[in-house]
Amino acid sequence: GNDGLKDDSIKFELSGTAGQSFGAFLANGIRIRLRGTANDYIGKGMNAGKIVITPKYQREGYASGGNTCLYGATGGKLFIAGEVGERFCVRNSGATTVVEGTGDHACEYMTGGRVVILGEIGKNFGAGMSGGIAYIYDKSKIALKRINKGMVDLHKIDDFSFCKDEVKSMIENYVKC
Repeated sequence: GNDGLKDDSIKFELSGTAGQSFGAFLANGIRIRLRGTANDYIGKGMNAGKIVITPKYQREGYASGGNTCLYGATGGKLFIAGEVGERFCVRNSGATTVVEGTGDHACEYMTGGRVVILGEIGKNFGAGMSGGIAYIYDKSKIALKRINKGMVDLHKIDDFSFCKDEVKSMIENYVKC
């Protein structure tokens, strides 16, 4: 049924480079851990489950995930130790994710879910974003110039104490994975 399996009932431990649509349409109870990188459409249409990607090698300018990750996702969790390409979380309506940077057009048309970005974002962030929450660690102080403010409300995390707890929990889960 819709409840699926208990968390982590099926575990995949993989190594190398994954192709298009890695973990697409993932269901409850399945955890996929990849030591390597993955191409475009990671977690496309994902309903539940968990995807964890940690690269074998990491350096600046090196993406761990491709373009259009979590496109149309309705649930589940995605943790990527590294940056991802363009159009991250487009049409995300319920997935939770932590990544270390995104390309252009992230969180377009997002209607739900939670996103933590521990690095830079590309231009046109949040265009048409009508729901969900994105937390951005803006160390370089350039995010404000890259956010499409047409439908996005901007706040500092200090303005809302519940946000601090949520972000802390998400980052702790990211580190554990």
